Order: sequence, then C-alpha cells, then structure tokens
Amino acid sequence: MKTLKINENPLNLADKILKDLKSSKDGLLKCVQCGMCTSSCPSAKNSEYNPRDMIEKVLEGDESVIEDENIWKCFYCYTCHSICPVGNSACEVNQVLRQLAIAKGTVNGEISPFADFGDKMLDLGLGGIPSNFYNDLTRDIGEEWMEKNIHLDEIREELGLEPLKMPDESIEEIRTLLEKTNFDKRLKKIKGIFE
Repeated sequence: MKTLKINENPLNLADKILKDLKSSKDGLLKCVQCGMCTSSCPSAKNSEYNPRDMIEKVLEGDESVIEDENIWKCFYCYTCHSICPVGNSACEVNQVLRQLAIAKGTVNGEISPFADFGDKMLDLGLGGIPSNFYNDLTRDIGEEWMEKNIHLDEIREELGLEPLKMPDESIEEIRTLLEKTNFDKRLKKIKGIFE
C-alpha cells in the first residue's frame, strides 16, 4: 500500500478531473462507494471494469487508474450516471481519465482499431464503419451485410434515394471544425502510439 506523505493531497487527481467534468461536479466528491454504478453497469457484468473501484482510485489519488486497461471497457451508456444517488457520473470521470491516458501516451491497444472512425469523419464529414471492421461484421451478420455495402449506391438508386455522400463544401466545413478543435492532431497522436 502506498504511504501518503503529509504534504500530498489525495484529491489532486480528483481536482484534475473536476476541471473537465461537464455534469454535476460535486457528485464525484459526494461518492459514498455504494456500488450502485457497478451493479447496473453492463460493462462490469461482461468485463473486469468496475466503476466503483475506478472512482475510489480517483478519490484516493491513485494515478495508476489512468493506465488501467479497464477504463477502456466503459460503453458510455450513462447507466451509472442515471442511477447514482449523489449525482456522480462514473462514465464522465472515465472519459476524463481516458483523455489523461491519451495525453500521457498510455492508450490501451483495444482502441487502436477505433481510431479509424475518426479518419472516416475527416474523410466523409460523417460517421461510417471503417473497412477494418468489415470482416468481423460479415462474419457476425453474414455475407448479405458485405453484399449490401458493395451495392449500397445501386440499392439507394433503385429506392429513389440520393447517394450517401455529403456535399464537398459541407465535408470541408466539418473538416475545418475538426481541425480547429485539434481533433485531427489528437487522432494522429492516438494512432502514433500504436505505430
């Protein structure tokens, strides 16, 4: 067990997180470790992720939580947020922890394939499924999934629908917004960690 020195503040990590929380800022400091977040969390039921433990580490100032691979298993379903009796939002705390991990360069390898979603956004101006997921989706859904995607423009034309593409000027506007908010730089940083 780590010994707390008299001049250390265990809430330093919590203070960092509070600066970035968008919802109830005092909910984090009111956490009574009741475990309702964990008992209702779908990720906790299917992985080693434990929102209560994560919050405990934050409140104890245990920065090892930033490097814990389990913080990448949160689905952001906000179930913890909706059930917390003191208004804490473990999923938002988790989002801040992930940003701290990215800043430290300790991103978990599980998110590497998902960085391609960001590339899709930069390229198309809207979300889309990156090609690195096609084989898995074809395996899980069936060959008809791939067949539909190969012929999507033709199917849309038969239905009297326009092609699924944004106007070039709209794509450029979205790309500009993403660049102004440094989305492209953060995406490169995340991808660079795995190269």
